[in-house]
Amino acid sequence: MPREYPLDRYRNIGIIAHIDAGKTTTTERVLFYTGRTHRMGSVDEGTTVTDWMDQERERGITIVSAAVTASWRDCVINIIDTPGHIDFTAEVQRSLRVLDGGIVVFDAVQGVEPQTETVWRQADRFGVPRICFVNKMDRVGASYESTVESIRRRLGAQPLAMQLPIGSGSNFSGVVDLLDDVAVIWSEDVGASPELEQVPAELRGLVAEQRTELVERIAETDDALTERFLEGQPIPTEELKAALRRAVIAGKLAPVFCGSSLKNRGVRRLLDAVVDYLPSPLDIPPVNGVKPGGELPITREAKDDAPLSALVFKIVSDPYVGRMAYLRVYSGKLTKASSVYNASKDRKERVGRLIRMYADHREDVDEVLAGDIAAVLGMKFAFTGDTLCDPANPIVLERITFPEPVIFTAIEPKTKGDQDRLGEALQKLAEEDPTFRVGADENTGQTMIWGMGELHLEVLVDRMRREFKVDSRVGRPRVAYKESIRRSVPEVEFRYVKQTGGHGQYAHVVLALDPGEPGSGIEFENRIRGGSIPTEYIPAVEQGVREAAEGGVLAGYPMTDLSVTLLDGSFHEVDSSPMAFKMAGSMGFKEGVQRAGPVLLEPMMSVEVVVPDEAVGEITGDLAARRASIEGIDHRGGNTQVIQATAPLAEMFGYATALRSLTQGRGVFTMEFDHYQEVEKKVSETLLAGVY
Repeated sequence: MPREYPLDRYRNIGIIAHIDAGKTTTTERVLFYTGRTHRMGSVDEGTTVTDWMDQERERGITIVSAAVTASWRDCVINIIDTPGHIDFTAEVQRSLRVLDGGIVVFDAVQGVEPQTETVWRQADRFGVPRICFVNKMDRVGASYESTVESIRRRLGAQPLAMQLPIGSGSNFSGVVDLLDDVAVIWSEDVGASPELEQVPAELRGLVAEQRTELVERIAETDDALTERFLEGQPIPTEELKAALRRAVIAGKLAPVFCGSSLKNRGVRRLLDAVVDYLPSPLDIPPVNGVKPGGELPITREAKDDAPLSALVFKIVSDPYVGRMAYLRVYSGKLTKASSVYNASKDRKERVGRLIRMYADHREDVDEVLAGDIAAVLGMKFAFTGDTLCDPANPIVLERITFPEPVIFTAIEPKTKGDQDRLGEALQKLAEEDPTFRVGADENTGQTMIWGMGELHLEVLVDRMRREFKVDSRVGRPRVAYKESIRRSVPEVEFRYVKQTGGHGQYAHVVLALDPGEPGSGIEFENRIRGGSIPTEYIPAVEQGVREAAEGGVLAGYPMTDLSVTLLDGSFHEVDSSPMAFKMAGSMGFKEGVQRAGPVLLEPMMSVEVVVPDEAVGEITGDLAARRASIEGIDHRGGNTQVIQATAPLAEMFGYATALRSLTQGRGVFTMEFDHYQEVEKKVSETLLAGVY
């Protein structure tokens, strides 16, 4: 089949931002103006297209990223609306991994907020070019200039103001487009096109000044244009747009636009900017991967006739159609009813139906070509991060890494009838969400679930009840502590000897333990020389060490941030076996940890609290009582102050209620995981005594 649209007319973009900045409302306006919907949905009324889950509509927040395909100016735009709440950060990460560009939405009153910083850094890591949209310009206290300045200051970015607002707050009526040198005035009629007028006389001086600055900053990114600018030659707008596009794709500049999505202002210009400045799949470098089972690097270009390579970035268990895998095709084409190779699992997969997604609506297609995003039905083994490819030309693309969960709780079915369904529901939810873990407590036999925060677990339990019809009882959320060591143990020797009637068991290992870098996990190094332990037994020693590290010596929490070195040992020709060396590795490791000063680590959260001026003293006092360290207090518009702090997660349960009562409901806070830190001695003693 020939392509309906050439590849350079594709845009794969994500809409990312802090919670409540207006991502979903912006997406709704995009769908309306591109002709995908004939009625604008409202977050407040629960009628949005991309927030289609019951929990999303009830809470007015986005929980799962939703993919939507639309078209604008002869371009296909695949849009992913992502969540803003930190508990659902995995949804943002996996979306950014497969996107070519992003729209970052800012609240014109709040400017850069904590989760905006997080998603901006994630986009930096994946090299995703961005344009910025300053939303809510119609609100009291809105400031385009201070938002642009906060992007420069707090994100270390290079924002480029493309527009000059005409009025602000309730008087916000239009913008001056600096590049085109024209005023865009909106009427109150929702569907009407904006009026293009001459720049108002009172703004002409300011517009001329800002346009010159804009042209200079674009010209700086291109040597030929710099020369012409310095010589005073006029540069045509089309050439400036082409140079700006190159600068955006290279990550040198981030154009900033403004409007009010709720009032339908500025979205058309934003769509024009997506087409003009964000990359097509042809503009980004070829995707990199390796040969399965090796380190040999391979690249794949975005061409339909290249061998197939696609990355699964999301699994959804749909109650009507079953297991659905969202994927991005990087090269080649995927055809309905074909067979592909899952290089990550070393298995053949059958492609059932191919679906172009429209939030929770679907359109069947026969094939998906390079550069496109779609969903596949019928795959049994594919998980998030797996690579699908041509069996004759295998490749493994870089996997998606996710943060560790920091909170857990016990869960049990309410009735005997719910028992089997509970296990099935938990398994399906864990397949969908890589930051959700399920396991069993070795001591009590209870089923435990791990997640990124209270809201995350609450939503998952609610989904079990509604989607899988499983009622459950859930325990009090608890902190996912970890254990580590404080000092090095240069040598710990352990012999595992068992005499039985037949063959005995013999293994002898000499290990060294050292504290590791924060976030390094468990590192294992083999320094055996001269074959004192045969090479076939080394993996068994490592397996024993890693299994022992899953439960520490203080309170059974997983161990992290330490390196283990296998120095020496011995074996017996007859009695040695992999099992014996696994036991020796495990028991030797535990003995070494006991001598290495084991300590308890707790998750520390980065907290930002926005409160009225008069409540600052009380809030800082309350945070100090929660073992928080205050890192700064900034003034933010009106009579509000922003308190930045780092606090232990254990002290922050139920903080939303406490903050509301201390500020008469006017305070808000955001919190995200920052790092693990050693627990204070007094708190650690209390914890280990089981009182905490």
